[in-house]
Amino acid sequence: MGPTGDQSVTTGRRTIHGHSIRWNNSLAQAAYAQGHWVQSTLADALVKAAREQPSRVLIVDGEVRLTAQALHAQSYALAGVMADRFKLGSVVTFMLPNWHEAAVIYLAATLSGMVVHPVLPSLRNHDLRFMLEDVGSRMIFIPEMFNSHDYAQMLQDVTADMISPPEVVVLRGKGQLHTHFQTILSRQISATLPAQEPDAVRMIMYTSGTTGRPKGVMHTHNSIHALIRQIGAHWIAEAGDSFLVASPISHIGGSIYAFECPLLLGTTAVLMERWDPQAAVQKLVAECCTHFAGATPFLVQTLSAARDAETRLPDLKLFICGGASVSPTLIREAVDYFAKAIVTRVYGSTEVPVTTVGSLSAGDSHAATTDGQPGITDVRLVDENNSPVATGEITARGPQMLLGYVHKEDEHQAFDDDGYYRTGDVGEWIDKKYLVISGRLKDIIIRNGENIAPKEIEDLLSEHPDIKEIAVVGVPDPKTGERACAVIVPNGAALPNKTLLAEFLKARGVAKFKMPEQVLLWASLPKNPTGKILKQQIRETLLHVKN
Repeated sequence: MGPTGDQSVTTGRRTIHGHSIRWNNSLAQAAYAQGHWVQSTLADALVKAAREQPSRVLIVDGEVRLTAQALHAQSYALAGVMADRFKLGSVVTFMLPNWHEAAVIYLAATLSGMVVHPVLPSLRNHDLRFMLEDVGSRMIFIPEMFNSHDYAQMLQDVTADMISPPEVVVLRGKGQLHTHFQTILSRQISATLPAQEPDAVRMIMYTSGTTGRPKGVMHTHNSIHALIRQIGAHWIAEAGDSFLVASPISHIGGSIYAFECPLLLGTTAVLMERWDPQAAVQKLVAECCTHFAGATPFLVQTLSAARDAETRLPDLKLFICGGASVSPTLIREAVDYFAKAIVTRVYGSTEVPVTTVGSLSAGDSHAATTDGQPGITDVRLVDENNSPVATGEITARGPQMLLGYVHKEDEHQAFDDDGYYRTGDVGEWIDKKYLVISGRLKDIIIRNGENIAPKEIEDLLSEHPDIKEIAVVGVPDPKTGERACAVIVPNGAALPNKTLLAEFLKARGVAKFKMPEQVLLWASLPKNPTGKILKQQIRETLLHVKN
């Protein structure tokens, strides 16, 4: 089901600027013919905006209002530094809150032919070092301090014994340990910026995998362009609209609303440094925001804060909700309360962003009870033999999908022979065209819209001397979508608890959001005859445990 039909394909590979991507000529030609892929890039859109609408505000960050002219000037200056120092296709990392400087870095990387690599600020030493080495990052931009965490010192520790560490650049601080951002911007470099290749990799974003090792998802200029084109076609986004960007800019959603839509759709991005529902409502009203997208907790808390503030958010046209379990009741309550906003569920992933675009017809019950219709994505539901079924694993293929993983071996079994991405999620069709996500084959926990790979946490905690066996599973939570529960068979008389596990993981540089929120001690874990732990049985048991 979807616009690309059932054309069978044989995917080969293509190497551009040192990055090997999956490539199929027939699908590429179709994407170009349909206008999803184009010969221009975001760099061209930036130059055009600076020339034709220099005073148009693209980014709002507190008191800072970044115009097209200012964004071009700062990005161009930074791009010169990058082009002078790094070869085409080099990776540039930023680990920043939703700050306007990230847009400068993102566009500078685009102008200079670099690959941008966003990293969540909530991650710590363990994940960060792995990613920096995995992509061979040449430069990383960080806050000197944020949320009482010393990023400058963390990077000092992380890079101390790396064979080829990236240069560390700090923002909004004194820059005592590392180069300061303003110092980089002030350098007058007359490097020639390269011509852009729209099929080249322009972003690598890591996502949790069932293997426990994060996988680097590669997107090109064109795969992201197709995604933005789809948003423009389906999400009633028009020039002059404003997106509230509360989701992290290091997520695929936050990044496109903050960096891509302002230039390709003519919108404005209103950034939130940290999530606060009362502040969000104030910004939605003050900035006349028309669009807001986020995981379930964002909708729950925005609705509550709007009621407290006695505003029905009159400018809001669309609220896109996804990333965690969304109840039909919540969608209906929001639609009934907001003045005119359409509120709809959507489904997607870093690999195939916005697989479904929701259901935007006013009064359509499918917006609350399904995850919407596919837009430019061809979706198939298949069984274990890859045969079509009414309820089965969701496989997806479209012009906005990834062009592969950083490591080719990670693609093993990730795609079928026709180039469809195997999502690991189970779905069914409603009324032949609306998709409903009914479960997951993959062992991933989604908490507050963040993906947690249980195996990664299990592998680390299995080293704890007081743990004999462990299984980390996700259980439904009304506030966060899911919570991580560690079910442990103790090793001896010691009784591990949540605090001890958190301390153990923190000492190994694990991000706080990955730590189990619930710990249960069992005498044994259920297993099949081959010794495999039966996680589904554990989940079913936990559903009946009173918390």
